[in-house]
Amino acid sequence: MVKLFYTGPLINAEMLVVMLEKHGIAATQAFADPAAPDEGDLSRPTQVFVPGGDYDRAHRLFYTEREDEL
Repeated sequence: MVKLFYTGPLINAEMLVVMLEKHGIAATQAFADPAAPDEGDLSRPTQVFVPGGDYDRAHRLFYTEREDEL
């Protein structure tokens, strides 16, 4: 089972997928509206999915404030 992790512009989604993969999380992406024409629009709404078992770790990596950066 996969869980929706992020929805946003294609350019951000592609970067997020690469960063998740560097942490060993096999993320996938899909256009939010697959019927829309693919015109190379980097702001096209895109969804990123992660395996359910990796969701909490992915969330901690990208959404939890890091105290060591203060």
